[in-house]
Amino acid sequence: MTQRVLNTTIEFSQPFQLKGMEEPLPAGTYKIETHEELIEGLSFPAYRRTETLLFLRPPPGQPSLIQIAVVDPIDLEEARQRDEAARESLKGST
Repeated sequence: MTQRVLNTTIEFSQPFQLKGMEEPLPAGTYKIETHEELIEGLSFPAYRRTETLLFLRPPPGQPSLIQIAVVDPIDLEEARQRDEAARESLKGST
């Protein structure tokens, strides 16, 4: 089965919450890794997402500690939209 990995980043201007995480995550830039597999048997190439990984920022004092969370891409997009709306709201109030 053919697989591919897409790497992107996402930036949050303020702390954000994702479902399944006990604590809000701090603002900043996060690496996103999306794993997809080729759907066999179609007359054109199409991929199905198999998992989305969010690389968490290391805790203070432990810069070499790598933590990765499997996240729901829809939940991640909703958090990004909330962050963008809050950022726009702050622009409008100045």
